[in-house]
Amino acid sequence: MAVRMKDIADDLGVSLMTVSKALRGHIDISDDTRQRILRRARELKYQPNWIARSLATRRTFIVGLVIPDLMHSFFAEVANGLTKELAPFGYQIVLANSDENAETEQRELDLVLARNVDGLVLASAQHDWRRGIPRCLKNTSTPFVLIDRMPAVTNVNYVGTCDEDLGTLATEHLMSQGCTRIAHIRGPDNPNGVRRLQGFQSALKKHGLKTSSQYVVEGGTKDGGGYRAMQELLALNVPPDGVFCYNDPVAAGAIKAVLESGRSIPGDIAIIGAGNVHYSDLLRVPLSTIDQGAAQIGETAARILVECMGAKTPPPPKCVLIPPRLVVRDSSRRDHEV
Repeated sequence: MAVRMKDIADDLGVSLMTVSKALRGHIDISDDTRQRILRRARELKYQPNWIARSLATRRTFIVGLVIPDLMHSFFAEVANGLTKELAPFGYQIVLANSDENAETEQRELDLVLARNVDGLVLASAQHDWRRGIPRCLKNTSTPFVLIDRMPAVTNVNYVGTCDEDLGTLATEHLMSQGCTRIAHIRGPDNPNGVRRLQGFQSALKKHGLKTSSQYVVEGGTKDGGGYRAMQELLALNVPPDGVFCYNDPVAAGAIKAVLESGRSIPGDIAIIGAGNVHYSDLLRVPLSTIDQGAAQIGETAARILVECMGAKTPPPPKCVLIPPRLVVRDSSRRDHEV
């Protein structure tokens, strides 16, 4: 027999209304009570009656998730965290991929919003991010949470990492390993790429290290770009002895280029990436990286979105920054204290 809300209420000794509010994300019950109900709903494998629920509430119980790279495991972990938190409330996810293209993103958003989704989570590929909210969202009344790509305004819901701190942490780690000629394979002109570059530059300035403009090379977001950028750095008269890469795929390409040149990692060149993707410890040289808390980003975005979707009036926007965490592996670990 299917589990009913009444079964959860009787099991926990709370009212049916309290269970209903918890499963619908209402904010007028305590967080402890909500979490207790959601945990028990998961344990009992409670499944709402979708048709009856939609007719009664005039909601679709669908959340849109639009990401820039479907193949990047970072976003897969975000989606997993989002799903984990939304499932007890009866929400399903519609996933769309913008492929880092602003026009594609606009088309995908239009399609997702046309399905009358109750909420939206977006890692935007828009090029006008410095102006504030992505223009594709300015006219929507659908609750949304921006993730990963920090906007230039504070009046929106956002969950992600402070990318400037990420860049500083990665660069200072290379310094702690004895690197003095540190290069950066930078990412695209998006919030992540620009702010990680700023963190890299701030760390060098703070510690009195000078660097040539030749030590900052565009590498895109994928391993092919990292491979080509690393070849460019290796061709310099004085190659770097440490490289901070925009993300882990870029770092994987950089590692390949260094090893093909006959140099050693980390002896000749220490390398660190960002993202802590699943294969980072399985590379030929296990990759040091900065963990951004991908699953935690998804879980936190889900909790904020549930609150927004369940509120009668929009709650104040929240900005949650997940502290970046250094993960040291063989690609940068030398005989220095970390």
